Amino acid sequence: MTGTASPFTDLACSRHSPRKFLPASLSPADIRGVLEDAQTAPSNSNTQPWAVHVVSGAKRDALAKELLKADEEGRTSPDFTADYGEGIYLERAQALAASYYGTRGIERSDREGRSAAVRENLEFYGAPHVAFLFMPALGDGVRTAGDIGMYAQNFLLSLASRGFAGIPQTMLGIYADTVRAFLDVPEDLKLLFGISFGTGDPAAPVNAFGRTRIPLQQSVVLHGTPGVLDGQ
Repeated sequence: MTGTASPFTDLACSRHSPRKFLPASLSPADIRGVLEDAQTAPSNSNTQPWAVHVVSGAKRDALAKELLKADEEGRTSPDFTADYGEGIYLERAQALAASYYGTRGIERSDREGRSAAVRENLEFYGAPHVAFLFMPALGDGVRTAGDIGMYAQNFLLSLASRGFAGIPQTMLGIYADTVRAFLDVPEDLKLLFGISFGTGDPAAPVNAFGRTRIPLQQSVVLHGTPGVLDGQ
């Protein structure tokens, strides 16, 4: 039997990360549905290590102000390092930045413009909701972080299936202490990242900013599996 493109393929390929949202909130039923879908994610030995805080309304607005204040005062407090190295991963990150700022008409020399664009992260790109994904400090954290990643992908695809969208933001994790204090989260839970979510603004030019993916040959090595990459 030959496989064909499925609704899942269409969903996965259409999912995107808006940088501007409409202010309309999701219904409680939709948010619950997304959380229930995310909860079906696999995890090591069924540990289900995710601790998720969803923030909306006035609490969301107040948290954005706290994050902007922390940024102005230079109070960064990441639980995890961010390092792209010096090779291909850094090059890909730089290419993404060049494309994004180019879409917005922000020149490389425009430090003020770039800084303002980065700070939009801390206002959740105007999204009405944000989910913060915390994890317990178990071992070196790698397996736990992998579990959180699978949870997050379920979360994002569930949003897309309902006509909504979300954007994972590792920058929110740079201010982990600020978020923990505001939400009264215990110190032993580490902030991996946040997902701002809602309805992407279809009229916003920045949301036409596209994504690219490397060819399979650059990420997949086949062993005794002929024909998979033929013709590419």
